[in-house]
Amino acid sequence: MKISSLIKKGAGLIVLLLIVIQFFDTDKNTAVAVSENAIEKHYPVPAQVKALIKTSCYDCHSNTTAYPWYNNIQPVKWWLADHVNSGKRHLNFDEFYAYSKEKKLHKLDEIAETVRNNEMPLTSYTIIHHDAKLSASEKSEIERWAAEVRKQIK
Repeated sequence: MKISSLIKKGAGLIVLLLIVIQFFDTDKNTAVAVSENAIEKHYPVPAQVKALIKTSCYDCHSNTTAYPWYNNIQPVKWWLADHVNSGKRHLNFDEFYAYSKEKKLHKLDEIAETVRNNEMPLTSYTIIHHDAKLSASEKSEIERWAAEVRKQIK
């Protein structure tokens, strides 16, 4: 067999595989109502901070994700589902009130730290979602809010 024949067969198998995997779906992260454990139901979240965290955090850290058009294409759909599930395991604003006191305090520290250190939102997210980038003043605003909620919990 010639190498060009092998390449054609390999390319054909890859195309076939890409077609087949389109039929494997994932569960979407789309809640129909705000959870009773949502942070904003138990702690004050100023309108500006709420807008910032909804734009910059909620797609991966809540029970509701706004999915882009390319989420309909495998294997991207699998990657996004894994990414969202991982984000929710680390912090879920919609389940925040259900956390223990210690976990709440720790998560608020992490929110401030990751925003301050430019670890969140992820660069891979802000490349596509330009509006999710946080300015220095927006980061400070989130940090102040996290500190205020921390005081209330203590």
